Amino acid sequence: MGASQSSPQSHPSLLQRENQEEPTTTKNTTNKLALLPLVFLIYFEVAGGPYGAEAAVGAAGPLLALLGFLIFPFMWSIPEGLVTAELATTFPGNGGFVIWAHKAFGPFWGSLMGSWKLLSGVINLASYPVLCVDYLKLVFPIFSSGVPRYLAILFSTLFLSFLNYTGLTIVGYTAVGLGIVSLCPFIVMTLISITKIDPSRWISLGQNGVKKDWTLFSNTLFWNLNSWDNASTLAGEVDQPQKTFPKALFSAGILTCLAYLIPLLAATGAIPLNQENWVDGYFADVAEIIAGKWLKYWVEIGALLAGIGLFEAQLSSCAYQILGMADLGVVPRSFGARSTWFNTPWVGILMPTLVVLAVSYMNFADIISSVNFLYSLGMLLEFASFLWLRRKMARAKRPYKVPLPMPGLVIMCLVPSAFLVYVMSVATKNVYLVSALLTVVGIGWYFLMRFCKSKMWLGFHNGSEKNEDEDIN
Repeated sequence: MGASQSSPQSHPSLLQRENQEEPTTTKNTTNKLALLPLVFLIYFEVAGGPYGAEAAVGAAGPLLALLGFLIFPFMWSIPEGLVTAELATTFPGNGGFVIWAHKAFGPFWGSLMGSWKLLSGVINLASYPVLCVDYLKLVFPIFSSGVPRYLAILFSTLFLSFLNYTGLTIVGYTAVGLGIVSLCPFIVMTLISITKIDPSRWISLGQNGVKKDWTLFSNTLFWNLNSWDNASTLAGEVDQPQKTFPKALFSAGILTCLAYLIPLLAATGAIPLNQENWVDGYFADVAEIIAGKWLKYWVEIGALLAGIGLFEAQLSSCAYQILGMADLGVVPRSFGARSTWFNTPWVGILMPTLVVLAVSYMNFADIISSVNFLYSLGMLLEFASFLWLRRKMARAKRPYKVPLPMPGLVIMCLVPSAFLVYVMSVATKNVYLVSALLTVVGIGWYFLMRFCKSKMWLGFHNGSEKNEDEDIN
């Protein structure tokens, strides 16, 4: 091992590189992202409101649903948030988790991490314009099918992508507004429900004869409380990321948990349990039962606004991940091109937009499940990168450091990793097949880029060579 054969003092450049921020992504930034918009961007990366939490009640009953959204953040969200806070402040360049895997295990694993997370994020993006149109058709039935529906998806996608093109500052404060407005109907519903609440309903384990669906329950908790690391790809655009990121993650964590628990407490406590009704979208019906049709419509409008916020946050993460991968030399330098007008990574925005337009018209249930599988693979690599960087770059300056020794860090990462393995183990054969195919595509991309670089067919930043002098293994 190279590190054991020479002292850190004999290689001063190594320690300098350990503490070096990614230069390319920070020099070009004129408008830095402040704390409040970053909080809401993280909130929309993870949740966007209580929409989607209803299935947990249908799968396991009110008590377990409430306990799940109370306890699961300690098992999953907090470990993922702590890992993100430490690594995003230690290596605050754009690219986030791609940088971490690259520095921990080298260019191949950085590239594969980028492929896994980017495929997961971009294909998930395609569901949000469809969601927006699905709510729009409730008001304008013409958008239910046919050419009008396709045109609505096309123009909603282009409009939302253009909003992202105008810059992170605008996107961030738009997320603040969308977050507040989309939560307002749930605040009103909670206040109106106070006099109707029967606390004994909270301890119900479900209706007699209704079998618990543990797979649906765990998946609902997982997919409503993950992706805390996505905002790390924006680190190069954040004002004082070493101070801002830990505060933003903590604040977004509190906001997210309250946004799930309070509406669930109000809804399950105020109305009698009919478990089969608790499916995605049922909060709108609950609002009607508690207060009337006016609140139902308000909840549906809130869902539409939350979908817009989810799209903007996810597209920002994907765009700046591509920018960070260009800075590392994982993809060609041209992929990191910025707009002259808004200083935004226009290629990084355009590429996901084109993918969204290509797949949003398809039935892609297996693909969605597969990219979630790839996300889990990426998270396992992320936890491994975190632990290895603690050992490999022990002397690197960490503005925020998880206050645990190595054995404690291993335990902290093992708990969510075990859950990831469980989620992957219950996947279908089609999911395994599609996931393997997409992984092969990601591996093929890495070797294709290496070949293009060796032939000098495309221009690359030399970020891929940064770790050659370091002891990666």
